[in-house]
Amino acid sequence: MRKSSGEAGNRLARIRFFRHENTISFIFARIMLEYHIRPAYQKWLADPVARLLIRRLTPNAATLLSLLAGLLAGVAIALGSGLAGGALLVLSGFFDTLDGTLARLRGESSLQGAMYDIVSDRCVESAVILGLYLYDPAGRGVGCLLMLSSVLVCVTTFLMAGIFLRNDSEKSFNYSPGLMERPEAFIMFLLMLVLPGWFTPLAILFVALVFYTSWVRLCETARAMAHAGSEDENRLP
Repeated sequence: MRKSSGEAGNRLARIRFFRHENTISFIFARIMLEYHIRPAYQKWLADPVARLLIRRLTPNAATLLSLLAGLLAGVAIALGSGLAGGALLVLSGFFDTLDGTLARLRGESSLQGAMYDIVSDRCVESAVILGLYLYDPAGRGVGCLLMLSSVLVCVTTFLMAGIFLRNDSEKSFNYSPGLMERPEAFIMFLLMLVLPGWFTPLAILFVALVFYTSWVRLCETARAMAHAGSEDENRLP
C-alpha cells in the first residue's frame, strides 16, 4: 500500500533531522583546511575586502568573476602557462569565497545565488581538469578521465546528502564535509602545476580521496534513511 503524502513528508522530515556527531563526516569537518583556516581568512581578508566592495560588487557578480577567472585558468594551463593558470585559479577561489561574504553582508543570501555558486564551481573544476588534459593528452588522458569521473560521482553523492540530511551550516544548503573539498582540490591542482612530473601520482591521490569522500557521503545518507525507516517500523502496531 502506498503511503500517504503526509506520512512520506514526516519520514523525510525525520531523515533531514537525523544527526550523529560521531560519524566520519563530523570528524572530517574537524580536519578540513576550511575548519582551521577559514575563520582567520574570513576575518583578515574576505570580510575587509567585501566591506570595501560592498557597494560596487554584487554577490552574483563575484560568482561570475570567479567563473571567468577559473575558465581562463583552464585556458592558461592548456597553453602551458602554469604560473598564469595557478594565479588565475587562486583568484577564482578568492572570488568564490567573496560572493558568499558579500551576500551575507548585503543581506542578499538566496537559493538562486547558491545555485549559481555550485554551477560555477563545477565549471571551474572541469575547465582546470580539461586544461591539464589538453596540455598533454597522451600522458594525462587516463588520469584526467578518472579525475572527472570521481568528481561526477562526488557531485551525485553531494546532492543526495543535500536532499536527505539536515542543514546545520550557515550555507543555503546542507554541506556534507569530506577529505577532499574545494580548498584541498585547489591545492592538488596547484601541485600538479608546480610539479608536472608528479601529475600521475597526484591524480591517483586526487581520485582516491574524492571517491572516498563520495563513499562516506553515501554511507551517511544511507544511515540517515535507515534511521528514519527504523522509526517507521517501531511505530507500527
